[in-house]
Amino acid sequence: MNRFFGFDLGDAECAISFLTDREDGVPVMIPVGDAKSFISAYALLQDGTLLIGEKACYVQNAVKRKLRFKSRFLTDPASASDIRHFSSGVLCELYQSGALTRGEDCCFYIGCPAGWDKHVREEYREIFEKALYPPVRIISESRAALISACQSRHLQIGQDILSKPVLVVDIGSSTTDFAYVYGGKEVEMRTAGEVSLGGGVMDEILLEEAVRASGHADEIRRVFDESEPWKNYCEFAARKLKERYFSEPEYWKDNPCRETILIQYDRPLRLTIRMNEEIAGKLLGRPSERLGRHSFRDVFIKSLQDVRDNLSGDMPELLFLTGGVSKLAEIRTWCREIFPDAVVIMGAEPEFSVSRGLAWSGRIDAELRLFREEIEELKNSATIDAIVENHIDGLYRSAVDAMVEPILQNAAAPVFERWRSGGIESLSDTDGELEKEIASYLESDEARAILKQTISKWLKPVADEIEEYTIPICVRHHVPYTALSLNSYLNVSDVNIGLDARNMFAVEEITLMIDSIISILVGLICGGSGIAMISSGPEGIIAGAAVSLLVLILGKKRMQKALMDARIPKTVRKLVPKNGFTSRIGSISEDVRESFFRNLEEKKNEEITSRMADEIASQIEACLVRMAEVVEIPLG
Repeated sequence: MNRFFGFDLGDAECAISFLTDREDGVPVMIPVGDAKSFISAYALLQDGTLLIGEKACYVQNAVKRKLRFKSRFLTDPASASDIRHFSSGVLCELYQSGALTRGEDCCFYIGCPAGWDKHVREEYREIFEKALYPPVRIISESRAALISACQSRHLQIGQDILSKPVLVVDIGSSTTDFAYVYGGKEVEMRTAGEVSLGGGVMDEILLEEAVRASGHADEIRRVFDESEPWKNYCEFAARKLKERYFSEPEYWKDNPCRETILIQYDRPLRLTIRMNEEIAGKLLGRPSERLGRHSFRDVFIKSLQDVRDNLSGDMPELLFLTGGVSKLAEIRTWCREIFPDAVVIMGAEPEFSVSRGLAWSGRIDAELRLFREEIEELKNSATIDAIVENHIDGLYRSAVDAMVEPILQNAAAPVFERWRSGGIESLSDTDGELEKEIASYLESDEARAILKQTISKWLKPVADEIEEYTIPICVRHHVPYTALSLNSYLNVSDVNIGLDARNMFAVEEITLMIDSIISILVGLICGGSGIAMISSGPEGIIAGAAVSLLVLILGKKRMQKALMDARIPKTVRKLVPKNGFTSRIGSISEDVRESFFRNLEEKKNEEITSRMADEIASQIEACLVRMAEVVEIPLG
């Protein structure tokens, strides 16, 4: 794409900007009808001419005039036709002015309220497709405002948005959107994500105030009921007067601020709309039918309180305000009342924040597509697998070193005690019991915790090596390199490299450990303390020197086999010293480790090692993909 257009189609006003694919470019506002911010209105004349913007509000011979149609999109099916008529007129204006060239490689990013779901957004997108727009993507206005905040260099808040909790408040003409951002990620809020509250409510109150004071209230209301064009025309006049007043409230304290409209219907009727300090207070504090008999102030403060009460994270340290209404000093005052510890800031031209953010979104998304393609190429290459395989022996050794002693203490000791107390009939039965006990321990939380700690330590040099490949990708696409730093995630739950501990101790290794443990038992029974006591039924033999005789008669292996199958009485088993077993266990742990390591070098199970390497590599790759997905707001 060569250019990205940001179209902020508001319920009352619109703004369009564009951004080129140049890295140092900034969005440029496109005037429509000589205005950077133009009215969301269209008028159809008798000859079929379609007018948009301010001239659509003033033209006298309109057979159809429509304003405020976007706010009805979810409730009125006719709204889609109004949006299509208006957007078609906007597109024609762009072509006629030369701001857009037919067939050029571009796309439009068009905003919508954050509360619209995917289905509604697709219906909305199809309207612009039918109006023959270039490729269109619909994204939330809150995300656009957030990106605009990040990219506004004069604010210098990019690092704050990445590192601190931030609340973005976008006050439009019909809705107010709240976006809570923590650690650079937009977090879904349970309530108050979008509120039906905007500057249009004040327009309605101002117009009603003028009608009530006109002396012809009933007649004017009847005209409004019968003639939507006249009602829309008067609403537009009220909006312009309100904006004129709030742009310079100090000036209008000593000067009259009013607009008189001559309504030509059954008979001429004059309607004078006034703005002053008293009326301005009514716009913010007077209850409105549209707000359920609540005032703008009440609903806005209640929405802020709902946001505060339902935040799952820390309170915001920064409040960023966008939208034309955010210029009101009262808005900032109310925000400070509810969030006294937050810094409240606003861009130089908040009415254009969303449009600029939409244009930036286009270029950012194009950049991120290339970014993610490179991440996918890295993931699909053999690079990460090779790095993991080069380090896998170190992980194996670290895990064995960390796990042998706990296995001996937590698996072997309980089996010995069960045999000693008669719970296991013969020594030959202990091997199966030991295998089950070791397997059970390897699945315990304690074993997992030991292994997780071992993996975390092992992962650091692996992560350092992987970053030699990820940092250049980040640099090329203007993404903070920490976004793909595994090291920055090692101490949080975002990375969950899980290994089955039993993979670290394959069948051969477990058998080796069981043999070592049984050798201790046999050694203790056969004279570990200088005297061996062996009994096999009523013909039991009590032997000291008899052990030597049995070895001579049966041979060592046969004697050990007989001993393994013997049902030694409990009284005799109790004579095998518990402390002796424990001390011997401690003495063989180093031998077991070394045997494991030798077995790793000489008889390494390639299938298990390969499976472990594949699993770790795939989880690291999945982690990189997850991290790439949250990089939505590069600060560049």
